[in-house]
Amino acid sequence: MFNFAQMTIQQAKQLSPVTLAFVGDAVYTLYVRSALVLSADRRPSELQKLSSLTVSAHGQSELLSKIEERFTNEEREIFLRGRNAKKATKSKNADVAEYNRSTGFEALLGFLYLTGNEERIYQLLKD
Repeated sequence: MFNFAQMTIQQAKQLSPVTLAFVGDAVYTLYVRSALVLSADRRPSELQKLSSLTVSAHGQSELLSKIEERFTNEEREIFLRGRNAKKATKSKNADVAEYNRSTGFEALLGFLYLTGNEERIYQLLKD
């Protein structure tokens, strides 16, 4: 991945968890789309459909149930900040719990990306 602007851990922790989630959403979307393209030759419409299922709040919540136990203490702290953050929008297609968990997940990915820890992102997502 291209890391255009790396921050210190302290700088990243000072960002709003919703801001971290904004970056994390893009990171996860890129990861999923890249994995789909590399896995098989598919039509763009099929890629979009598969991507939407995985990147959804429901899909992220399912992934979280598999990887959450591997979080470090610092990662858990970032996840919880994102999960518990007040959000300006509501999900149209997920319940509140799934939406909150997905925001926490995206905040963690944003934090890891902005602090230059792409290897850890890969470790968490490769399953």
